[in-house]
Amino acid sequence: MRLRLDLHWQILIALLLGVGAGLLWPLDPSPAAGLQPADAFDFVGQLFLRGLRMVIVPLVAASIITGVAGVGSGRGLGRLFARTFGLYVATSLMAILTGLLLVNLVRPGVDAQGPVAGRLGLSAPPADLAAKLEGRGAADIVGIVQRMVPENVLAAASAGDMLALIFFCIILGLGITTLPANLRERQIEFWDGLNGAMLKVTGWVMATAPLGIFALVARLTASSGFEAFGPLARYGLVVLGALAIHGALTLPLMVTVLGRLPAWRHVRAVAPALLTAFSTRSSSAALPLSMECVEKRAGVSNRVTSFVLPLGATVNMNGTALYECVAAMFIAQAYGIELGFATQFAVVLTALLASIGAAGIPAAGLVMMSIVLDAAGLPLEGIALILAIDPVLDMCRTAINVFGDTCVAVVVARAEGETGVLTR
Repeated sequence: MRLRLDLHWQILIALLLGVGAGLLWPLDPSPAAGLQPADAFDFVGQLFLRGLRMVIVPLVAASIITGVAGVGSGRGLGRLFARTFGLYVATSLMAILTGLLLVNLVRPGVDAQGPVAGRLGLSAPPADLAAKLEGRGAADIVGIVQRMVPENVLAAASAGDMLALIFFCIILGLGITTLPANLRERQIEFWDGLNGAMLKVTGWVMATAPLGIFALVARLTASSGFEAFGPLARYGLVVLGALAIHGALTLPLMVTVLGRLPAWRHVRAVAPALLTAFSTRSSSAALPLSMECVEKRAGVSNRVTSFVLPLGATVNMNGTALYECVAAMFIAQAYGIELGFATQFAVVLTALLASIGAAGIPAAGLVMMSIVLDAAGLPLEGIALILAIDPVLDMCRTAINVFGDTCVAVVVARAEGETGVLTR
């Protein structure tokens, strides 16, 4: 019988092998060294990153339009959508602000010797980045909001202006809901088919993740040795700490205050779904069990469950939004760049919108990370840093993603007047 390891185990093995390869063939910085194994590692790693960038535009567009257009129309459904979407935005925003506060307090990208980029093999000159960001102030927030409305959608997609593209996709999805039934169904069928195809292509790209991560980690270790893992450990602890605050304090408080329900009963009811999300690293894979737990164990009606949870698996990614914000701030700190209020606002806003477009598949947050880095004016090579410990963080943030969906479901059910929620 053929033994096939899950992707997260493949990535973990690739990570360990990458560390070993980097230590075995350290980078010789002298000009006379010629072609080295580290150069081959860099070549393969860059191909993997280019593959991630390749799928971003069509994946985001199809995912958002499908999710928004698929909610249907009608007065009662419109009220349900407004409550659900409002809570999804609010919980994601709270998660992002929690991560932003913690990463600014701990500053994992800086140690006693200063910014860690130079010791981690990152090549982009901090002086160039500082010049690129120089002069950004609070007045730039107006420009950020203006750029959300694209003058030319195709040009925005071609230029990688994801903030504008995401905004347009949300508007287009809402526009599709107003079409006559036959036209609406055709549009939804098209975008749903494209979304399914892009999920398949993204899956193919992520199937190469073990090789890509092996190459990136090997290149990083070859140039910096074990020095890379101290800052990475601090960064990982910040992400886990922020996720713990959001999952153990913010979301249960919402259930208790807004839903007037015992949070501990909710955790007990949805525990199987959370464990599934943690082990599979996919909110979409956990969706059937999430729906069963919320409906059968938490007592939410099928009407609310079948609407709120599938929509949440598409547009609500509390843990992913938090992670993207912390990762962008960590990379900026590693380069020695002090992001001003306007740039941090752009990071928060982009992380919020990018989390809406993140697919519910393993490591989808990595695909969206380039969007947030672009909004902050940071180079994509910083992704190589966070890839090394991403599998563990991905498991935790996926569990928070699913927990956020289920919390919103019970709160919306109570707002809709249901009385049998969490009564047993």
